[in-house]
Amino acid sequence: MSQKSPRQPSHRLTFNEAIEVWLLYWDGWFQNRIAAKFDVNPGRISEVIHHELHPGSYDKALEVRGNAA
Repeated sequence: MSQKSPRQPSHRLTFNEAIEVWLLYWDGWFQNRIAAKFDVNPGRISEVIHHELHPGSYDKALEVRGNAA
């Protein structure tokens, strides 16, 4: 299994991953654990939670959560 070089940038969150971030956050996951799951800086998770990254992901996550109930 190949590992990333420590100098490679971390993963960039997609819109669908931002939806998953919301779902995990609502399930009680800590932001640093969510960041580790996606191999991103915890600041990216904070940006999703503060509606700065992937606006609209919150509404879509609500829709997904509502359909799962």
